[in-house]
This record gives sequence, C-alpha cells and structure tokens, in this order.
Amino acid sequence: MSRNAQGGRRTPSISLRPVKRLKRSTGPAGGSGGSGGRKPRRPKRTGWRRLIPTWRMTLLGFGSALLLGIGLFALGIALVKVPDAHAAATAQSNTWLYADGSVLTRTGQTNRQNVSLDKVSPAAQHAALAAEDRNFYNEGAINVQGLARAAVNTAKGQGTQGGSTITQQYVKNTYLNQKQSVTRKVKELFIAIKVDATESKNDILSGYLNTSYYGRGAYGIQAASQAYFGIDASALDPAQGAYLATLLNAPSAYDVATATAAGKQNAVNRWNYVLDGMVKEGWLPADERARTAFPDVRDPQPNPGLSGQAGYLVDAATQYLTSSGVINETELAKGGYTIKLSIDPARQQALQDSVQSQLHDSLNPDKRKKDAAAQAGAASVDPKTGAVVALYGGVDYVKHYVDNATRRDYQAGSTFKAIALAAAFENNAKTQEGRTVTPRTVYDGTSGRKVRGGKGTPYAPPNEGDKSYGQITLQQATDWSVNSAFAQLAQDTGLQKVKDTAVALGLPGSTPGLDPVPSIPLGAATPSVLDMAGVYATLDNGGKQITPWLVQSVDREGENVALPAHKTTQAISEDTANQVTSMLQGVVSDPGGTGWRAKGLGRPVAGKTGTTDDQKSVWFVGYTPELVTSVALFGQDPGNGSQVSLSGVGGIDGAAGGQFPAQIWTSYMKAALKGQPVSDFATPAGGDSSGATDLPTAPSTPSSAPSTGAPSGAPSTGPTTAPGDGSGSTPSGGTDGGATTAPTAPPTSQPTTQPTRPPRPTPKPTQTTQPTAPPTTQPTGQPTGGTGGTDALAGAGASSRSGG
Repeated sequence: MSRNAQGGRRTPSISLRPVKRLKRSTGPAGGSGGSGGRKPRRPKRTGWRRLIPTWRMTLLGFGSALLLGIGLFALGIALVKVPDAHAAATAQSNTWLYADGSVLTRTGQTNRQNVSLDKVSPAAQHAALAAEDRNFYNEGAINVQGLARAAVNTAKGQGTQGGSTITQQYVKNTYLNQKQSVTRKVKELFIAIKVDATESKNDILSGYLNTSYYGRGAYGIQAASQAYFGIDASALDPAQGAYLATLLNAPSAYDVATATAAGKQNAVNRWNYVLDGMVKEGWLPADERARTAFPDVRDPQPNPGLSGQAGYLVDAATQYLTSSGVINETELAKGGYTIKLSIDPARQQALQDSVQSQLHDSLNPDKRKKDAAAQAGAASVDPKTGAVVALYGGVDYVKHYVDNATRRDYQAGSTFKAIALAAAFENNAKTQEGRTVTPRTVYDGTSGRKVRGGKGTPYAPPNEGDKSYGQITLQQATDWSVNSAFAQLAQDTGLQKVKDTAVALGLPGSTPGLDPVPSIPLGAATPSVLDMAGVYATLDNGGKQITPWLVQSVDREGENVALPAHKTTQAISEDTANQVTSMLQGVVSDPGGTGWRAKGLGRPVAGKTGTTDDQKSVWFVGYTPELVTSVALFGQDPGNGSQVSLSGVGGIDGAAGGQFPAQIWTSYMKAALKGQPVSDFATPAGGDSSGATDLPTAPSTPSSAPSTGAPSGAPSTGPTTAPGDGSGSTPSGGTDGGATTAPTAPPTSQPTTQPTRPPRPTPKPTQTTQPTAPPTTQPTGQPTGGTGGTDALAGAGASSRSGG
C-alpha cells in the first residue's frame, strides 16, 4: 500500500475484488524511517491469502449491520405499543349518499357475539387452520416468506396478498385499520411478535375466529354460524366448519345463496381444499371425508335498515367498489366510509313509482297465484357520462334479496337484435349473394326457414306464433322482431363478430350464454338489466362506450379514496350507432312495431322489446338522446326460485316486452325528462331508414281492431295477424309478437294518456315478389328473394328460441 500525504497507510477498501499490490514509494534521502534505502518488504501474500484483509473487513461490516438491524428491530418492538383492542375492533357505520348529498342510508351495525374457544366445535377450529395456517401451533408470529411476498405486493400497490399467519391476521382485524400501506404492515409485524409473546395460541385463535368477517354483516364465527346455518358455533360439523372457513377467503363471492355460477364453483373448490387439508393434517378421518356432502346454506336475512330500494342500491354500489378493486369487502365492513352514489333521488323515486303504478297495482297474488312470480328490474343511465341515475332491484330488499337489476341469469331475448344490427353495419356484412347489408336489404321472413351459409346441423328458428312474413326488409324484420331474418343476418355477419361487437358495446365477456352460435342474435345470453342499459347507452352516445358506474366519491376519515377513471372507448363508428338508432326508432314509430306503446312518451324514441322462451323474461330497452332505460320482468317461482313463465301475470294471457316493461318505461321516462327540451337523434349518413316507405302497404279498409290495441285481422292470403306487441299468448318459441287475441281491456294501471294503438299494416304473404314500393336505395340487381337458406351451424345454445 502507498502512503498518503501524511506518510500514513491508506485504509484498505472493503471489497470482494482481488487486492492489487501497489508499488511502494521511496522516501526522500536522509528521511526518517531508514537510512535512505528501501524499507524491508513484507512477505508476499499469494492466492487466497491476498483476500484475508478484505474478507475480514467485509465480515466486520456485515456483522455491524446485523447488530444494527437487530438493535433497530428491538427498538421497534419496544416503541410500538399494542393498542386498545376493543376500540379498534368495533366496526363503524358507512354513510351512503344520493348524488345531491342527501342521506340514502347508513350501514355497519356490528353483528358480533364473542365466544370462547371451547364454544367453537373442534371441527370448525381445524377447518379454519386448514384454510388459513396449518402450522399455526408450531410456528412463531410471522411467516418470513409470506411477509416478504406481502411487502413486495404492497410496494407494488397490489395490497397484502397471502402469507400472513393467523396471528398477523388477528392483529390486523383487532388492532389496526384496514389501510394497505408499508407502515401498517410494519406495525402489524411488531404487534404480532408482542402478541405472540404475551398471549397463548388458543387465545390468539379464539380472537381470530371472533374478529374475522364472514359476509352477511357477520363478524366472528358465532354470528356466522347463525347467519349461514342457524346454529351455534359449538354445533358446527366438518362440512359446515369447512364452508365458514371457505368464506374467510372471499365472503360475498363464495356465498352460495347469492353467488354467480362461477362463484359457487369456486366456493365448492375451496371447500374441498379445506377438507382435504384437514385429512392431510390428521384432523379428519379419510372415510368421514368421503361421506361429507356440501352443507345446506340458509338464505340471507337482510338488515331491516336496508329495506325498500336502499339495500339494492347499497348492494350494487358495493359490487362496483369491490369488483373495481377500490375497497375489499372486509375493509368496507369495517366501516367509516362516506360513499356518494350517482343516483338522482328524484328519478329514483320516479322509477319506483312507475313500477308500482304500471305493474304492482295490477297484480293480486291472493287471487292469481301467477302474479307472485313477477319480478321487475330496471336501470337508467346517462349515456354521455355512464352515470347510473336510477336503479330498481325488486319489491323490497328485505323480502327479495336478489337484485333484479344486476342479476345475470335470465335471457335477454330480442333486445340482443340491436347488437346484431350494429355488428352487421360495423363489419360491412354481405348477404349470401354478396350484397352489402343495409336497412332495406330484403330477407326471407318465413318461419322455420333454414339458415344458409353455416355448417353442421341446420338451424331453423321459428317466428313468434310460427308466423311467416315472406320477403321483408331488414327494417321491417326489426320493427316486427322476425327471428328467421335475424338468424340469417347473424350468419351473414359472422357469429364471432356478433359476439365481439356485444363485448365492444359493453357486455362483459364472461356473460353466461354469450357464445358465437346461431342463436346469439335471438338473445340466448343472460346479461343483466344494467348491462343492457350500458350497451344501448353506447348506441345512444354515438358508439362511445363507457361502462356504467354507480359511485361518485368515497371518503374515509377525511381522506379521499381514488376511484377508477371512466374510460371512454369508440366501440363502433358514430355512423353505425346512428344507423342502428334510426332503425330502432321504427320499433316504436311503426304502427305494427313491437314497442309501439313507448310512442306515448311524445319524444323521439329508439328501443327494442324482448321476450324469451316460454315467456320467462320480457324486456324493453329504450332511449332518447338524453337518457337510456332498461326494464325487464322476470318469472321466478316464489317458493323455490326457479324460472317460470310470465303468461297469466296481471290476468293477461301471454307476456311480452311490449306490455308491462314498455308501460313502466314510458311512465318513468315522462317523469325523468319532465321539463327538459325535446331533442332529435342524429341522422345517419345514409338517411333515416325508419320511415313508413319501407313498410308493406296497409289494407285500405283494415279489419276492425279493438280500441285496446289488439291485432287487426289479416286477409286470408297472409298470416292471421301482423307482428304483435305481446298482448296475446306466445308459444314456446319465445318472441315479441302478440297473437290473435288480446285482453278485453288494458291493465287498469295503464296511463290515461296511453295512445290507442292504430291498426297494424298487414304483413306480406309468403311469396317471391318485392315489397310494394322497393326502396330507391336498393342496390342494383338485388335479388328479389333476399337471402334464403339451408344448413347453418347449430352449436351450443342453438336450440334456444329466445328472442322476438
């Protein structure tokens, strides 16, 4: 080593690199330290010996750092105090506000009853251990690997994901808030070590079981046992204990009484995992495990404070917050949040009043048992912002806890045909003869005709009442909801393109039944009422898609919680959206259109009715330039919850979207838009296609029709009626039309301003000629026969006749 300026030696560098031998400088002649010659050299170090000084210093530095870390760790344990458990574990209430700041409701009353560990069955104890921490009794307070993983996830903003011991979870539940941060995780670590050193394992397990959240507002295993099984925790058997342990992972998502099909399957999978773990740890004999069946779970008993529509609104907002990753369910259950919704209280009240006056006032379950099966759901959305301004989930949350506005288990029927139209225009679809599809393209409306262009088993859906309409334009097929024409349209467009367009417009890709099969345009999928409101809002918004949202702001203890941005995507072109809107206006303006009742609004209206197989659900989704509203009626057996036909509800033979749903829609929209200026829809580039020039010529002297809007008589050369509105019986084919009969009077709840339906134009009899006045925009050389057909791919769901 060379000397420094003061003649001393350089301090060796602490490094793992090999040490280079430096030349020694020679001191000046006559200088101190010698007679002027070189100093004697030290013996030369070779090989590993050269590294000894460096490694010595490295180890010294590491040891110092280790001691410092231990000292800081000990200091942290000494400084961090265990807070008051009782105060920290008490849940606060959440305050839910309307958009104007008025209070909707408050939630968060704690449903908790602490019990000692000897009051919890051994099977339930072992189930919790098998699910969360199988090595609990043989480990310390922390799991080092889990802690490292959680720290990384927290630093990345992903929250604390897995790896925590039961001791850590107990500390988080009992002593700390639910805020995800590095600071909170560090506190959790130190407190857990202290708790583990001062409390027995049994006390910690007892505390964990008494503070964990199990869903349904239940804190602790005793409250959960009562909520899900109606028994005390001491009576829980292995199957029941394993189910409660399953809920610790995802309370609402795994509640089999209300979960989606996927959620139920995930719950069963987790339940099996817990039981298998119990066997592996020797807590459950294998033969008993083999005999164990999934337990019967009680239906939820909602909080009385959530009666009426309040519970549905809170439930829908909770789904939005948790599915968006804003707040997890356990955090929300801890309380202390102020949540402002997008719900307009005036429109919310108008929607509730409309359902009451247009539906429930006409029902009498005591006299007609069928009336008890009617379940209404509705959602109203601002198309420009995506804000949900009103939502109707059912008659009363404490009586019917399933939210009819967000459930996804009933088919959408012919409301899906609007999506098929959008897919055709957006993808420049062509007929089997190679002609571009337009609203004036002629299709064969023969009932049961085979679709051309597919492969495999032929698909030949019937029309409502098995009516045939001959050669009709696509506009007429839309107004009258003709299944055979739309089945061919979807084939001409491409079934996968129809599905892709549905997703682009706003349907979740996971929507049950959303498959690229021939029945897709007829509405075999089961989106929610809110989903369909979002799809039609995209059409109303010039093709710009915004996922409907329900929460304006979230605040906790003065701190604002970030919400997802409302992303706008151009799902389809503006002209495609305007073209579909123009066509859907014909559904209302055409005297024979299935949505004719909505014309009573007195504003430009676009919309589509939908009626499904056996009339198990009926829909009307309609919009003005200002507002989109989706209304549906579902047939649900009040006893076992199965899907049943709505025919006979309200004393009406048959059921369709043009009846109660359209009436509710019209009544609500009148109130919701009262005082607002009337505006028109944008005209598509090709012009308005909904005019009467596309319709068959009506007979000069139509047969008499009742003033109630019953179908007019038809000449003997054609079908018995024009397409209906669903005012008569509908066969199992499941369509929007009515039949040859109608009730002698409209429902007593019908508004006095409801227009009397004009006589319908008679559909063209089955023939090969064009409509009376061919459209001037018809492509030159368009075949008069339109697209006719054979062989189409059936596939999954192809047997469904859902639609209109």
